[in-house]
This record gives sequence, C-alpha cells and structure tokens, in this order.
Amino acid sequence: MSRVDVRKTYKLAIGGQFPRSESGRTYEVTDAGGKFLANASRASRKDARDAVVAARKAFGGWAGKTPYNRGQVLYRVAEVLEGRRAQFAEEVMRSEGGTRRQAEAVVDASVDRLVWYAGWADKVAQVVGGTNPVAAPYFDFSVPEPTGVVAVLAPQDSSLLGLVSVVAPVVVTGNTCVVATSQLRPLPAITFSEVLATSDVPGGVVNVLTGPLADTAPTLASHMDVNAIDLTGAGTDEDATAWETAAADNLKRVRRPAAEDWLAEPGLDRMTWLLETKTVWHPIGI
Repeated sequence: MSRVDVRKTYKLAIGGQFPRSESGRTYEVTDAGGKFLANASRASRKDARDAVVAARKAFGGWAGKTPYNRGQVLYRVAEVLEGRRAQFAEEVMRSEGGTRRQAEAVVDASVDRLVWYAGWADKVAQVVGGTNPVAAPYFDFSVPEPTGVVAVLAPQDSSLLGLVSVVAPVVVTGNTCVVATSQLRPLPAITFSEVLATSDVPGGVVNVLTGPLADTAPTLASHMDVNAIDLTGAGTDEDATAWETAAADNLKRVRRPAAEDWLAEPGLDRMTWLLETKTVWHPIGI
C-alpha cells in the first residue's frame, strides 16, 4: 500500500519559536532539478521586525556569558549537527545538487567550522585586545565587546557551509543575529535552526527568515535597532548598494559581498569586524 505524500511546510525561527509568517504566505521550494521539496514560509517586514525585537531581547544575556561558555555552546551545536549528519547530507544534496559524498563533505566541513570558531571564543580577545602604554600613572586596557544585533544575508548558493560560516562568527563573539536565508535553498537553514533550538543556544540569539530578500532585507538594512549588516548574500551590486545606503541612517557596520571560498580556512576577519573596542583606565596602586 502506497503512502500519501505529506507536504511539509517549513516555518520561521524567531525568539526560540517556530511560527508561520504573520502574512500567512508560503512559497514552493524545489530541488536542484526543479522537483518539489516542501513549502517554506515567506517572511514579511513584520516578521523581520519581530526577529529584531527577539534578537535585542536575547542580546544582554548572550553577551553577558563568558567567551568560554559561548564556545562550549557552539561546540554543542557542532555535536548535535554531526548527530544529524545523514539528514543534513540529504538536504544539501537535494538543495545544491551533486553526489551524496560531496554533500557529506559539506556537512563535515560545517561541523569542523563550528568547532574552529568555538575554539576561538575565548582567544580572540587576546589577539585584538591588549594593554596600551600611557604617560601617566594608569593602566590602560583595550577590551573587545560585541556590537549588538547583526542582520545577516546568508549566501544564496552554499545553503549549509556558507550559512554556518556567516552565523558562527557573529554569535561566538557575543552578538545576536537575524538571518535571511538563501531563497532557493532554505531547508538546511531551517533544519539548522532546529539544531540550535535543541542545543544550548538561548532563544532569540539566532533568528531565521525564509523567502525573497526583497521582502526582508530593506527592513533589516534600515532598522534603527540593528547594529551591523552582513550583505554576503545580497546578490546584485545594485541591491547591496541600496541596502548599504539604508544602513547609513544609524551608522551600521556594513560588510559588502565579496567572492568567498567557503572551504578555505576562514581567518579572524569575520569575528573582528563585529567587535567594538572599549578602553578602560585604571589607576596604578602604590
């Protein structure tokens, strides 16, 4: 007896919950060959604003954790992701095409990328911070701090490894984020949000929006409570320029899109561009 095909509708991830879009809209997601995979929620401007509110609410608690603890949490995410290796390999293969072996290599690289960033959690301050010589009886320290809420336009083609590579450096440094996923390949991102929810990541630290960037990116770029925006997945230069212009209203930090090799060692740049520097003066005791 044949089974009825159950068509799943993937939802958004906002504030630790998995709501449908407030608009009620969905769109069809197809595989690399054009075959139907599932329905995904089509996020609206209201959903984007709700996600920013959730990210801001979560920021204080997440930024207040020790870097070592944030590293432990990210390492736990890597463990859970590896435990669902087969599912992710299937979703990557169907979303991006290629062979199962290639998809498994992408999943393995994503796990390794999370572990790499987890290891840097309590070390990056030693690289970008330090003590400063001053001509006065004071100690002068430069200490990195997270910038706040970060909007991330995820890569359009690399549905898992690219996603992990842009989200991990944001959260490991104490920021919270709102991620606009690949429009055509959103399923690994939504499944990744399920991994986050079943790890130790507090609700609201990572919020995931699916659907066309045109529906959410302008809101995120112009939102006055977003402190930085990563335009990696912006697509066209015209869109990136328009959203960078919108971001200027509250002097957001902006990362312009550039050619990326997601399999290359990431380096520290994606962490350090999101850090503010606090300078502390302390009198020298006698």
